[in-house]
Amino acid sequence: MGGSSGSGANAEKRPNEMLGSWFVRSGWSKGELARQVNRRARQLGAHHISTDTSRVRRWLDGENPREPIPRILSELFSERFGCVVAVEDLGLRAAHQSPSVSGVDLPWTGPQTVALISEFSRSDLMLARRGFLGTSLALSAGPALIEPMQRWLVPGHSAPVVSEPEAQLAPRRPGRLSKPELDLLESTTVMFRQWDAQCGGGLRRKAVVGQLHEVTDLLQEPQPEATAKRLFRVAGELAELAGWMSYDVGLQPTAQKYFVLALHAAKEAGEKPLGSYVLSSMSRQMIHLGRPDDALELIHLAQYGSRDCASPRTQSMLYAMEARAYAGMGQPGRCKRAVRMAEETFADADDWDEPEPDWIRFFSEAELNGENAHSFRDLAYVAGRSPTYASLAEPVMDRAVTLFGNDPEHQRSYALNLIGMATVHLLQQEPEQSALLAGEALDIAKKVRSERVNTRLRKTVANALRDFGDVPEVVQLTDRLAVDMPETAEAG
Repeated sequence: MGGSSGSGANAEKRPNEMLGSWFVRSGWSKGELARQVNRRARQLGAHHISTDTSRVRRWLDGENPREPIPRILSELFSERFGCVVAVEDLGLRAAHQSPSVSGVDLPWTGPQTVALISEFSRSDLMLARRGFLGTSLALSAGPALIEPMQRWLVPGHSAPVVSEPEAQLAPRRPGRLSKPELDLLESTTVMFRQWDAQCGGGLRRKAVVGQLHEVTDLLQEPQPEATAKRLFRVAGELAELAGWMSYDVGLQPTAQKYFVLALHAAKEAGEKPLGSYVLSSMSRQMIHLGRPDDALELIHLAQYGSRDCASPRTQSMLYAMEARAYAGMGQPGRCKRAVRMAEETFADADDWDEPEPDWIRFFSEAELNGENAHSFRDLAYVAGRSPTYASLAEPVMDRAVTLFGNDPEHQRSYALNLIGMATVHLLQQEPEQSALLAGEALDIAKKVRSERVNTRLRKTVANALRDFGDVPEVVQLTDRLAVDMPETAEAG
């Protein structure tokens, strides 16, 4: 059952020239595209999909496949070309989307934010059980993404308290939340964040989504304003974490939706620093998708919105992400300035007297070095594999690898920085050292459930094989990767 056509067998079809154009430019064969679709479908839990070359040929001839095939094709071509390739860009019909679960231009009001988070988390849990995740979603980018996010800066009202008449519309649990209950909710969020750092996003994503849904149930009950604000803050943190975990396992439209909902919750909580953190996560996703211009807009929104309240550690993190965006845009002067600002601001972090939220504690000296090293590495690629920028990246990345190697709680970050160091050695024409580091990353990748780690590792090894296919260490690593991490295996 390869995702049959939504139209009748006798319907007149014309060749899909738009899909055909993207397909030809991709360099894939029909068999390769079919294999990629099947692999992505397994990642989504859509085990009923089994596409072959004849099915791909029918799509090119004008057949419109049913969901989730259009969304899968959109994601595959987006990743291939480093830009957002929408379903409509492929000449395919997008699934019908209700306003409440599609797009990112949502109302900035407390009750509607609660309703939207509740509906989306419930749909995610239900669709996950049925074998689909977010099949009606599409990524937003450019003005369609940035302009709605700018409304985060508009002054809003305080978190609403559900009135008693509203509360009587449906049965409610008796009593109000106690402080110990609120404390427990917050500590559970901290625990989920620790699990994500140690094990990757694939292990506890559904548990986080379920907890988020429970918090929205509490927000629909009558609560004092102070309690409602704390619950909105918990909802914002959980929604951001659900988005981050979705991003980590390759569910990009789902991740973006959670990030947007998290930003809305942060605004209702009056938590500007948390909102800036959510925007930084959205920026990371845009960098991953090859849209550094959008990433920079999001970071500038984060910086402006939290300029009067962000701690030095949070400001340093935002500068580091600003550097990543400038690197992707090929602007070395501005990138270096942002790197310097990140380092200087981070130096003030220990002098900050106020307690910092748990969500920013990840931004350690190791993380700072990792981000800055990746900025220099990205500059090297944008500048045509520049040895100058590669040499700037090497000592900073080496410091990150050393620090993460001594931190058992952040194994995914350790793997990502090992892969980053492997790419630096490729830039420096040192394939043997690159293969050694990539092999160490493979050892960790087998233990953490992160499609992001797996994808970066496969890409690095493929690049090594392309450029240094006669080096024995590279050949051995390629063979080992095929055994230990076959692409046909279901992603965690």
